[in-house]
Amino acid sequence: MFTIPELTALAETVGGPHHHFRAVQFPVSLIHLAVVADELDGRGALAEARETGLDVFTSAPLGGGELLGAMTEELVRSIDAAASPAQAALLVALSAPGVSQVLLSASTPAHWADARGAAAREPLSPDRLRKVIDVLGT
Repeated sequence: MFTIPELTALAETVGGPHHHFRAVQFPVSLIHLAVVADELDGRGALAEARETGLDVFTSAPLGGGELLGAMTEELVRSIDAAASPAQAALLVALSAPGVSQVLLSASTPAHWADARGAAAREPLSPDRLRKVIDVLGT
């Protein structure tokens, strides 16, 4: 609906040079890979947010839980062979360049443990992210 430059201009128009516009939130996941692909190409919302100095909070890293049913062994291996399906899916959002924080919820202590396990892993390299995007498309 809006680009980062449009939002920044609006914040400056309404709040002046000392506005409090500091962060944006949007989905980043295996379902929403276009924003990651754009960043890897140096364009799009993540790149614009980075250039503007905004924090980026991502939402829906597991697609509301629906993504886990689509995590095949082959897909998990292509992301991180040592990860659980949830960790592999979360690792994509956690590794997206320009992402400051990943917002998620969990319904059990085991889900939180899986999330902590994903956060403890090394982020995926841009090359690995590109391979995942090439396999899944945007």
